[in-house]
Amino acid sequence: MDHQWKTDTVWLNTAQSGVPPTSAHTALTHAIDAWHTGTAPIEDWSASVQTTRTRFAHLVNAPTTDITLGASASQLFATLASSLPDHAHVLVPEGEFTSAVFPFHAQHDRGVTVTTAPLHALADHIGPHTTAVAYSPVQSPDGRLAPTDRILAAARTHRTLVFADATQAAGWYPLQATDFDALICSAYKWLMAPRGLAMAYLSPALRSGLRPIHAGPIAAADPTRAFYADHFDPAPDARALDLSPNWLAAVAAAPALDALLQVGVEHIHAHNTALADRFRAHLDLPPGHSAITAVDIPDALRTLQRAGIKATERGGRTRLAFHLYNTEADADLAAKALTG
Repeated sequence: MDHQWKTDTVWLNTAQSGVPPTSAHTALTHAIDAWHTGTAPIEDWSASVQTTRTRFAHLVNAPTTDITLGASASQLFATLASSLPDHAHVLVPEGEFTSAVFPFHAQHDRGVTVTTAPLHALADHIGPHTTAVAYSPVQSPDGRLAPTDRILAAARTHRTLVFADATQAAGWYPLQATDFDALICSAYKWLMAPRGLAMAYLSPALRSGLRPIHAGPIAAADPTRAFYADHFDPAPDARALDLSPNWLAAVAAAPALDALLQVGVEHIHAHNTALADRFRAHLDLPPGHSAITAVDIPDALRTLQRAGIKATERGGRTRLAFHLYNTEADADLAAKALTG
């Protein structure tokens, strides 16, 4: 599918923002033109919202009826946080990306407390008083893989809710969303969609206790009859938690997700991790088994930029991320730039 991407740089920065395939770029361009000319096919845009929901469900192996659409990871985490009971105790890893942390801190006036533990020992800190654990299966600053199996096992032992931020995982890392109570993903990174769209799997058991605090017509059982309704009759599935739909983002997300599904997550995982580990091998680093890697080399980011390579800095290190549109030549070029 190499023909689906055209970049003027070596883009090793998907962990910050993904590059859309041509199919997504074309769909969005046509939609913007139709918007500009007053010929917008609103019904088609609305249909793209449901297509996006269905394709994301397939990507993370979940029922479509358990998928809700929002605007960002933090907004969806805020729905979870606002629905926790007073005096809930939430456990997060040290240095976790704050979209999965700040929404819980914002509930401190209700007695909700947030504590941290090292990622590798997170499971050991889950106990009978832990209401929920929130973490990223793939860590944002350096691509470390969390011990998800241990976290899930400990959580089930203590009846602790598990909220996963899959923003750095969905699209390349195999996920079984139904293993979690909630799995949340912003779409503008590995899913290669525009910013302003996020999706989440919400288990039916969890959903029954969630407050639809962002409810608008789309969250109603019959949206077409809900524009001026005097009472709220929520949808019977995860759509009841939907934010008002981002039509243009969904128009692009639907073909972007289709591109991922055509290749298959298992193949993307093998491709991405092979490239990242090839890069690491050039630097005499052991395999990281992740599509994201970070290096502690002085002035590395500027060195890469001079070579036409886009990366970024996180946590004081230079972070590189490899996706479908990257090649062995990209990995070799980045390594050569840093090793001379």
